[in-house]
Amino acid sequence: MNLAEYKDVYVFAEQRDGKLQNVALELLGKARELADANNENVVAMLLGKDVKPLAQTLIAHGADKVMVVDNDLLKDYLTEPYTEAITHIIKEYKPSIMLIGATTIGRDLGPRVSARNRTGLTADATKLEISDDEAHEFRMTRPAFGGNLMATILCKNTRPQMSTVRPGVMQKLTADANRKGEVICVDVKFDTEKIARVKLVKTVKEEKTVTDISEAKVLVSGGRGVGNKEGFAKLEALAKELGGEVSSSRAMVDAGVMEQSRQVGQTGKTVRPALYMACGISGAIQHLAGMEESDLIIAINKDKYAPIFSVADLGIVGDLHKIVPMLTERLKSMQK
Repeated sequence: MNLAEYKDVYVFAEQRDGKLQNVALELLGKARELADANNENVVAMLLGKDVKPLAQTLIAHGADKVMVVDNDLLKDYLTEPYTEAITHIIKEYKPSIMLIGATTIGRDLGPRVSARNRTGLTADATKLEISDDEAHEFRMTRPAFGGNLMATILCKNTRPQMSTVRPGVMQKLTADANRKGEVICVDVKFDTEKIARVKLVKTVKEEKTVTDISEAKVLVSGGRGVGNKEGFAKLEALAKELGGEVSSSRAMVDAGVMEQSRQVGQTGKTVRPALYMACGISGAIQHLAGMEESDLIIAINKDKYAPIFSVADLGIVGDLHKIVPMLTERLKSMQK
């Protein structure tokens, strides 16, 4: 493999039912940074049926080129046709770096594409960067050994260098409607015999019954120190006054106090709210990986040596069961 032939940063622009997913725009923001470090282009790969109108949105968010594969076989996500389409792009255009969102689709697609192209894949990366030395290596960092340390991974011998990134980890750029880019329609010769082995029989969609915490602007999050459902009721009252949502650490999910959809951290969701209140959360690295990019972090904990204070903008050392109700009452009085 001649590594010098491979260049540019490619992003799988995931769309569902003709709607771009936020993670695609977030990855374009990071791709722009990586590409600029190497004086390369950002290329979005847009697959689906009748999806070409979405190309301008990708350009506005940082793409220099958009490769559109429009085909009836790509109307709904199936592993084989999507893998064939991306593999065709890899063989034809030779990308150096490829980023995929770690969604249900991305977690299925990423490993298949990397195996098909005999290259590596770093899953759930939390940091992506180009080294500032002469080598200009692409470095992918992710939690390892249960989140007890951070591992930086290099893919020196094969291309593309692939990584999946969870939604909410990276930050999308502000859209520039005046940005210009190139739209390339890519014709893929699909192996219909392979594709015919698996058919989509029915699509079942669950209705969302709760707000997605990754979209919340304010989160009041509880850990082991909250204790029980009665403790979380105090957090819910505070969240209501702040116009936010309640989330939790893994400890409370494992204890059956909170549902998994509310979990923040390495094995939960990555969030980036304007305000994150960590109540009774010690601040293990697994939890910090999911919330440390929040704009403002306020921590309440009895232990003044708790690791959460190392990332907090404001810290309150004390009993959350006394402090949270006091904050709630003060907010109520201010609104009268």
